[in-house]
Amino acid sequence: MKAAIFDRVGVPLRIGTVPDPTPAPGEVVLRVAACGICGSDLHITEDPVPFGIEAGFVLGHEFSGDIVAVGSEATGLRIGDRVAVVPMRGCGHCEACERGDPARCREMELIGGGYAQYATVAARQCHILPGDVALEDGALAEPLSVALHCIVRSGMKPGDRAAILGAGPIGLLVAFWARRMGASRVVVADIHGHQRERALALGATGFALSGEKLTENLADLCGGAPDIVFECVGKRGLIGAAVEAVRLQGTVVGVGLCIGGDEWDPFIALTKEVNLRFSVFFHQRNEFGVALDALRGGPFAPQALVTDRIDLSPVPQIFESLRRRTTQCKVLIQPDLA
Repeated sequence: MKAAIFDRVGVPLRIGTVPDPTPAPGEVVLRVAACGICGSDLHITEDPVPFGIEAGFVLGHEFSGDIVAVGSEATGLRIGDRVAVVPMRGCGHCEACERGDPARCREMELIGGGYAQYATVAARQCHILPGDVALEDGALAEPLSVALHCIVRSGMKPGDRAAILGAGPIGLLVAFWARRMGASRVVVADIHGHQRERALALGATGFALSGEKLTENLADLCGGAPDIVFECVGKRGLIGAAVEAVRLQGTVVGVGLCIGGDEWDPFIALTKEVNLRFSVFFHQRNEFGVALDALRGGPFAPQALVTDRIDLSPVPQIFESLRRRTTQCKVLIQPDLA
């Protein structure tokens, strides 16, 4: 089958062929309908060692598809089922897995495989899509779930004022959930303004350009210092910026993947009694199902996140362009796209 393949750091992905997958007893094979290119995929190709990635790996963990083969011990699924995939693969039998939270399993593995025509996953990783959700849109369930978990971790209440640093896909989806969950003000900030209209379409009430007056700008647009600030970029100094912007005894949620360390002054957080929390992955049994329901429609549509739909051929070029912060937002790879 055709796939986009990682070889080594500093070399673009290449389009090649890999063996067609066959399911183990508890697995299924999907025909990939769509797979999102995630910012963490970019990080992985720059520093693959912490992620256990080697040459020949096929990236892609935000994907959906229809089942074309079922292993002998895979239950609850059949050929033709339309599913979205939870990419955290736990052992399946520990306490965390039993409660539907494989992200906390000691054996958890973040799978890839979505940058290809077919992918193999454990049956327990699959969620059947609602009938009124397009198969390709199922690829948005994973980032939607990540963003929802950020809201849960924050303890946000209806009426709270929320600020989001970063207008990438996760930041925009945090804004979507914050508005959906009743935040009175939802302000997105970014160093560029090209996502302003998309942020508003997804539920933001305001948009600020990051800079020296970020704290003042967020306070103006929020009607006071925000109760919660979500750091959704993962760049050095932004946790510190969030701490400075949040109100006294407010909450800062670290979401962005900051590799290589950070520097910020904890004294400011101490004197303001800031609640500092972090958020990663999501709860499969609860949050993933809520995310699927959000794809069915409402006042703001997560599908507004998608800027490009491409087949496999241009993936290496598009992947490299995303490193340079283009005006693209969520790019969906659709292997069978004509």
